Amino acid sequence: QALVEESGGDLVQPGGSLRLSCVVPSSIFTFYPMGWYRRAPGKQRDLVAHIAEGGNTVYVDSVKGRFTIFKDNAKNTMYLQMNNLKPEDTAVYYCMTVPPGIISWGQGTQVTVSS
Repeated sequence: QALVEESGGDLVQPGGSLRLSCVVPSSIFTFYPMGWYRRAPGKQRDLVAHIAEGGNTVYVDSVKGRFTIFKDNAKNTMYLQMNNLKPEDTAVYYCMTVPPGIISWGQGTQVTVSS
């Protein structure tokens, strides 16, 4: 059984915004870097943003300046604020430890960017 639950995906027009959420067990949230991964149709799952235990963040070039990863330690919740969405952002988005594999993958949340 997956220990993470992603939510917030939706169908949105290009240029729109979404905020994804992920609730993570506190035992994982406190001690491991966490990241948002995505799998676009026909492609492998890739890491797009991650946040260290202390709050430092790293983004892939394709989302820099548009996506923001942040977390609320009190709620054991990690977020991905996505602005100026593009059709190429269409994917299933997952939250997971960095590196992956410490816990099971969740179902993910579908983000579709289309007019």
